[in-house]
Amino acid sequence: MFYSVIIPVYNRPDEVDELLQSLTSQSFKNFEVIIVEDGSSVPCETVTQKYAELLQISYYSKPNSGPGQTRNYGAERASGDYLIILDSDCILPEDYFKEVEQELTASPADAFGGPDRAHASFSDMQKAINYSMTSFFTTGGIRGGKKKMDKFYPRSFNMGVHTEVYRALQGFSNMRFGEDIDFSIRIFQHNYVCRLFPGAWVYHKRRTDLKKFFKQVHNSGIARINLYKKYPDSLKLVHLLPGVFTLGVAVLLLAALLWPVALIPLAVYALLVGTDAAVQNRSLRIGLYAVAASFTQLTGYGTGFWRAWWQRCVRGKDEFSAFSKNFYK
Repeated sequence: MFYSVIIPVYNRPDEVDELLQSLTSQSFKNFEVIIVEDGSSVPCETVTQKYAELLQISYYSKPNSGPGQTRNYGAERASGDYLIILDSDCILPEDYFKEVEQELTASPADAFGGPDRAHASFSDMQKAINYSMTSFFTTGGIRGGKKKMDKFYPRSFNMGVHTEVYRALQGFSNMRFGEDIDFSIRIFQHNYVCRLFPGAWVYHKRRTDLKKFFKQVHNSGIARINLYKKYPDSLKLVHLLPGVFTLGVAVLLLAALLWPVALIPLAVYALLVGTDAAVQNRSLRIGLYAVAASFTQLTGYGTGFWRAWWQRCVRGKDEFSAFSKNFYK
């Protein structure tokens, strides 16, 4: 099969360079690459030109409209049987397309996705953030780590979909954040076959500091309520846990002002996370960073979740007016 790799880009030429370099090393070569610049002030056209002789690559530039609409722009210009949607901060192992081809040959699917990992070259903070997004102690392993899942909802950092299915669903919606889960929900609503491909994983760099990471996961918490307003059945118990955790942290910190022993549950959780991360990464430093990243991940998501619940469910505001400063500038 022939694949079209769609990569939306916003001010990340260095990351695009790393991703394109990894694409040149693929053991399976039957794909094209479509780079779409989403109104960047620091474009990657020069970087893209470096690979003109090494890859079947096309470069486009358009006004800023967000990642979902940028992917749609690229998909309209794609010629592959399947679209492979990637974030610009990913790096592919050399057998990525080989794994996808083998999975589709063994059992066809209309859509699929794969997990993510931390590359050995990533900084300690990037590895800690990766841990916080994939660990059982933070996300319960729902981000592609499980081989057996009733429903796997692909994320846009590593998503594949048959071109005909993509067009039948009219691509990504105009949601500025959470648009990939919105798309995955519609895949299942229309009874398409969607699977996890455990071997088709990517190295995902993610944000490089806790401040940027907090903003990212805060917006994810907001997006979860926005998705709930569109699809009430999409809200599951697991999505409530970061919000409950955030409330619990607030209560325990307040209680600790009078009873310092209230900090014990937080200390125990931090010890579990830090030990697990240190063992997995064979680094005490990463273990310590993972504690900070995990609390950032859970409270960032939780505060976004409760903020959106208040704005959308209590005050009755719509997505655009409630979060214009977050998404719609």
